[in-house]
Order: sequence, then structure tokens, then C-alpha cells
Amino acid sequence: MRFVQLLFDFVSPLVREKPRARGVRARPASPKRERAQPKSERVEPERVKPQMPRVKPAPPRVKPRAPRGIDHSRRAQQRYDAIVEDSLAQHGLRVRRWRNSLSGLATLRIYRDGSQDRTIESPYPTSPLRLAIFLHEVGHHVIGLGVFRPRCLEEFHAWRYAIDRMNEMGLPTEGTVQRRFERSMQYAVAKSVRRGIRALPVEVAAFSPA
Repeated sequence: MRFVQLLFDFVSPLVREKPRARGVRARPASPKRERAQPKSERVEPERVKPQMPRVKPAPPRVKPRAPRGIDHSRRAQQRYDAIVEDSLAQHGLRVRRWRNSLSGLATLRIYRDGSQDRTIESPYPTSPLRLAIFLHEVGHHVIGLGVFRPRCLEEFHAWRYAIDRMNEMGLPTEGTVQRRFERSMQYAVAKSVRRGIRALPVEVAAFSPA
């Protein structure tokens, strides 16, 4: 039997396959990093300016409504009504509410835009004593809240304003008005003493407890 050897048999030993590397895995191509922009080309985000809260405007000053049950036809009451309207309009005050008790309060509110709301609370004037308490609260705003220190000295000047105004108008200040003034000052001075005041002003020294 004739044996025939092909050319492929001579070539195949010369051509060998490259051995495969073992234990080495192909790494995935890393993503391209974006080139950092120079400082001159960077776009900064817009800064949002903080919005200031809206300023609450001072409430409008309206004519206070007198409590019910007051006879405004009386001549003496008509004089009290006129004093109330003139005092509020002259000093730019507003009545927050009329009290039933014989007590009062003066308040000053200052808003961010500089506007002020000056209010008072007091009994509606129907007698000399009620009028004195009303003018006393008005006097706190006239002399200035917090201007006089200690507080008992401010109370003294507010009472002096009320009594002096009533004397100018020819209204009685003796009796109940004078007694209320003395009791209020004795209470204010005693309160300052309890809080440890070192020296009382000369104006209120006479009301100091023994």
C-alpha cells in the first residue's frame, strides 16, 4: 500500500498556537474622566438671596368705641369723652381695650421698619379716679417708657403728669385720686426695695416703707 504524505503534515509542526495565559482576567476599560475645567471657565451656581420676612405694619388708629352703659348725654361725661379723644389724637395712641377694673397698662411695640404702635389699657373715664388712671397710662408714653429708672420713678412722673393735667383742666384731684396716687407709689417703692435697690431717688423717698 502506497503511503502519501501531504504538505500540511510538514507545515503543522512549525505553526504552534500561542499558549493562553492562565489566571489572568481581562479588565474592563475604565471610563474616560472628564477634564476639569479651568477656574476661569467654571460656572458657579447662582446664589439665591434670602428673602426678609414681611414687616407687619402697625394697625391703623381708629376711634375707640366706648363701653356700653355709659350715658354720653351728661355734661360731665361729654367732657371726659373730649379729653379721651384729644389725648389719644395728640400723642398718637391707640386703646387696645377698655378695662372694667381700676388698673391700666401702657405698651410700646417697635417694628422692623421703624414704625411704632403705642397702646394703652385703662378704664373708660366716667369719674375723676378713672380719668386719673387713663391719664396716668397716657403719661407713660408722654414721658417715655423706660426713660426714668428705677421703675418707681417712672410711676411717679406718670402720676404727676396725670394730676397736673387734671389741675390744669380744673378737675378735682383730692380725695380718691390723691389716695390712689399715694397707694400706687407705696406699692411701686416697696417693690423696688424688695428687688434690692440700693438708693431710692429723692422724688420717691417719702413713699418708702418705715
